[in-house]
Amino acid sequence: MPSRQSLFATFTTLAQLGYAHTFFGNLYEATAKVPHRIAGDGSDDSRLPSMLSAGSPARYFVAGVPIIVGSTVGALLTGWEDPGNRRSLTAAAASVAAGGALTGYVVPVLNTKLFVAGDPLTRDERDRLLRTWYRLNAVRMVALGAGWLALQRVRR
Repeated sequence: MPSRQSLFATFTTLAQLGYAHTFFGNLYEATAKVPHRIAGDGSDDSRLPSMLSAGSPARYFVAGVPIIVGSTVGALLTGWEDPGNRRSLTAAAASVAAGGALTGYVVPVLNTKLFVAGDPLTRDERDRLLRTWYRLNAVRMVALGAGWLALQRVRR
C-alpha cells in the first residue's frame, strides 16, 4: 500500500497536470478565437448540432474534469494532516470550486447559445455573449493558475 506522502505527491501532480491542461486549453481557445469560429455569424447553419458533437471544444475538456476534481480532493484528504499544507490546499480546492462554478455558468448559458444550433442570434447579442465568454474565461484561467500555484507551494 502506498504511503500517505506518496499518495499526496501523486494527487498534487495529477491535479497540477489537470490545471495546466485546462489552463492552456482555455488560453488556446482565447488566443485562437475559437468561440468566434464556432459561433460563426450566429445563424443555425454555422453552429454545432450539440455541445459534444465533432468540433466542439467541450470534448477536449470533459475527460479532465474527474481528474482535476478527484486529484484535488485526494490531495486535500491526504495532505490535510500537515497544518502547513492546509491554507494552500484550501486555496487549491477553492480555485477548483470557483472555476467549476464559472464553467457551470459558461457552458449552459453562454456556450449553448453561442455554439449550439437553435434560435438565431442577432449580431449585438452574439457580440455581447462573446465578450462575456472571454471575460469569464480569463477569470477561469486565473482560478486555474491560483490552484496550480497553491499546489506548487505544498510540493516544496
